[in-house]
Amino acid sequence: MTRPAPDAERTVPALQPVRLPEQRAVPAPRPRPDRAPDGNRSGNRLIGVDAARGVALLGIVAVHALVETTDDGVPTPSYLIFGGRSAALFALLAGVSFAFLTARARVRPGPDLAAAAASLATRAGMLMLVGLALSWTDPTIAALILPYYAVAFLLAIPLVAVPTRVLAPLAVLLCAGVPVLSHLVRPALPDPSLANPSLVEIVTDPGGALSELAVTGAYPAVLWVSYMAVGIVVGRLRLSSPRTALALLGGGAAVAVVATVTSMWLLGPGGGYAAIAAASPPALPASAPTIADAVAGYPDGVTPTTTWWWLATVAPHSGTPLDMLQTAGSALAVLGAALLLAGATHRVVAPVAGVLVRPLAAAGSMTLTFYVASILFMNSPLDVFDPVEGYLWQIGVALAAGTAWRRAVGRGPLETLVSAPAHAVRDRVRARTRDRVAPAGGPRSPIAAGRDRR
Repeated sequence: MTRPAPDAERTVPALQPVRLPEQRAVPAPRPRPDRAPDGNRSGNRLIGVDAARGVALLGIVAVHALVETTDDGVPTPSYLIFGGRSAALFALLAGVSFAFLTARARVRPGPDLAAAAASLATRAGMLMLVGLALSWTDPTIAALILPYYAVAFLLAIPLVAVPTRVLAPLAVLLCAGVPVLSHLVRPALPDPSLANPSLVEIVTDPGGALSELAVTGAYPAVLWVSYMAVGIVVGRLRLSSPRTALALLGGGAAVAVVATVTSMWLLGPGGGYAAIAAASPPALPASAPTIADAVAGYPDGVTPTTTWWWLATVAPHSGTPLDMLQTAGSALAVLGAALLLAGATHRVVAPVAGVLVRPLAAAGSMTLTFYVASILFMNSPLDVFDPVEGYLWQIGVALAAGTAWRRAVGRGPLETLVSAPAHAVRDRVRARTRDRVAPAGGPRSPIAAGRDRR
């Protein structure tokens, strides 16, 4: 066998080009429903909620600053629009804040629930202190809402542990049922003073003070906790979704309209106005040109219990089932509209929406501060303005100062006063309860103390 010489040229087969499998274009990941393509939907959600708070602030200042009734006893349009609705919007948004503070989910029994309850109770205590510090103010100018809200906060704490599928129907039941129970028990309770709650009253007459704060006063806590229940349910939704915002706007408006139309039918063709006039002292029908005007301007937190027909009205601050549904519906509609404006992306709509939303959100992020400032201003010698002029000055200052403060500092001063101790108490309680339940030398909970569970 003849071997080739070592240096002989060897024949190497030609290399063939390797054909790689054809690469398919990978589609860009679709954005998650809770995030905008720019990743800013979460921020838009918070801006929208703050803007809704700003609307509530403008409304409640309007109720205090503007005239409620004309000289002949007819409720003014501003009172019929803002009366009751603004305070209800505040309460519903307080429930939304409850949901945000508890990670937008049910809080299960254990360290997290103990910490959440302690934090919310501390907030309630701080609101009560601020409210009692303003007890010297004139209730005919503004009935202080803060002490009532403090009690409602305490009553709403157990709701954070209720699953959403249970809390949603419970919220509707509270709106419809609690006014009926209140109507039944109020005759057995002392008449309210309707003065701004004070520490002296709480110490000298604790039973009467609790009765007024919870059931018979200007903002009965047992009624207003219903709005907070609705707000907790709403706060657990995906508020960054435009579909959710549209549902809140459309559904809330529909509920408000149905409640209003139902009331109109019951009181008019249904005979409600005639029954109320027959069961009331002569001074009530004589207080306004028509019984409809008298009924619309009479309630001051609750209605008389002379006849069940009072529960058919949607008069501001009447606290009836239809009033609760109407005001809750309008609050949902305002929140939905604010969320839609905050998340607007159309090249024409977005700039206009930003001009409207940003100042409202700035003022709405420090509503406690501006609410207290408004109360102090209207009870001071500085308020020398006519009602409309004074109102415009107040909202102008709130929008401008709120925008400047938010850019320069951030959180409002009274908001810091309330939230700082609440956070401190939450962290301490959470740490203590986890230390108590954790086995000796065992691993600590992966949820760091001081951080909300996500």
